Amino acid sequence: MTVTEALADAARRLSVVSDTPRLDAELLMAHALGLTRDRLLLDPPRQEAPPALVAMLERRLAHEPIAYIIGHREFWTIDLAVGPGVLIPRPDSETLIEAAVVHFGLAGPRSVLDLGTGSGALLLAALAQWPQATGLGVDTSEAALAVARGNAERLGLASRARIDRGSWDAASRGDFDLILCNPPYIETGAVLPPDVADYEPASALYAGGDGLDDYRQIAPLLRLPTGGIACVEIGATQAQAVRTLFAAAGFLTRVNTDLAGHDRCIVVAPQA
Repeated sequence: MTVTEALADAARRLSVVSDTPRLDAELLMAHALGLTRDRLLLDPPRQEAPPALVAMLERRLAHEPIAYIIGHREFWTIDLAVGPGVLIPRPDSETLIEAAVVHFGLAGPRSVLDLGTGSGALLLAALAQWPQATGLGVDTSEAALAVARGNAERLGLASRARIDRGSWDAASRGDFDLILCNPPYIETGAVLPPDVADYEPASALYAGGDGLDDYRQIAPLLRLPTGGIACVEIGATQAQAVRTLFAAAGFLTRVNTDLAGHDRCIVVAPQA
């Protein structure tokens, strides 16, 4: 089959496992050809489909996430390497960066902490946004730390980004203007799509019977300087419960929604 024919066939086959079969097919084809998706769409090669597409298509039909198959995922203004053992960055999490941009403007924060940094997505997006800022990303997963350090190097941000092993305790240091955090927040036992449940790390997904265990740990540890904020990701139905936890720890909060209109980010600030 030609590239064009193979794209149509792949999209048809992927429709049983994906809500975006054509997009998936284009991303796999572009990767197999060594092209960007934009280049593929603007000037489709007039050749037979590459043999490498077959194996990648089978992996996707087994529900493996596209990001793991092609090895990267775009987030905010950067492109991140990702792989098994690391949570895949999602557009919903960009809501945290958007909230920080509204608060800090062009001047930006002086220092950034990313709790549970994973691939480094939030920290590195913030440092790319504000070239004068420095930051720290912490995680308990050695696999995640290796990926985050590699991303910092590849993006030219390693001189401003320290990636260390650490836990929620880092929130208590009190010397970060901006704290970013996408903690686990899914209820243990919740039924997730196989793309997520069978491939992404459970430690980055589940947080007890009500999904709030990690917020309960973070809220009393959090320390913010005057003018500083924390932007914390939440599940779409968790806003009131999470706000209550941070209010009990003495903070002011507000909720920001994602592009779909779902509650997605709690902005936490110290009392005046």
